[in-house]
Amino acid sequence: MVMTVNKKPYMTKKYILIVLVCIVTGYIIGYSYNLSKDRRESGTITSAEYQKENVYRQQLIDQQERNKQLVEELSLLEKKLRQYEQQVASEEQYYEDMLTEVNKLRLLLGHLPAKGEGVRIQLEDGDYDPSSTNPNDYIIHESHLFKLINELKIAGAEGIAVNGQRLHANSYIVCNGPVITIDGKQYPAPFIVEAVGNKNTLVQAIEITGGVVDQLLNDKIKLTIEKRDQIALKSISDDA
Repeated sequence: MVMTVNKKPYMTKKYILIVLVCIVTGYIIGYSYNLSKDRRESGTITSAEYQKENVYRQQLIDQQERNKQLVEELSLLEKKLRQYEQQVASEEQYYEDMLTEVNKLRLLLGHLPAKGEGVRIQLEDGDYDPSSTNPNDYIIHESHLFKLINELKIAGAEGIAVNGQRLHANSYIVCNGPVITIDGKQYPAPFIVEAVGNKNTLVQAIEITGGVVDQLLNDKIKLTIEKRDQIALKSISDDA
């Protein structure tokens, strides 16, 4: 595409130059014809000059016809050039759109650092309940994190991290009693989930009636939700 962009405008400029030369040539011939005509009308023209006048007249007619054709061809070329420029602009816009989509995907995969507004959500185990014989009733499990993370992704989060560790497409979360293992690294509660994206949209998505927040509260999980103007998440390569 780059070679084509450089070549076509060059050929068009070259053709325009040829057209201008032909038009100027027509003016020169026309001037010579008018000069001979003036001398003939004044009675100072010779036989040889009269013949030259006829030659100039024919050349002028031919050149005027050629100039007319060249102007039409130039107009057509200019039209094609405008169409070509529009096509190139469209292709460039398509490339920019594709690049934007690729970068969005790279953000979701964790290959690029994510920075911008977003939300910070802290999850803590519920208060100890002496009447409960099963501690699993009030501690955080991987299912709680799954629900929250998936809802944030659906709401348009560009990047998500748990306790500072960036999540990617193949991330796994496993509950091991009081700790949770994320991609082989263990973290105790509390768990801090950070997501980069439109902070209002993200909060509205998780706080919708009957949504993730209500489900976590029903499971006695403590939540703290903060909107942040600036959140910075490292890429997965920075975490390695």
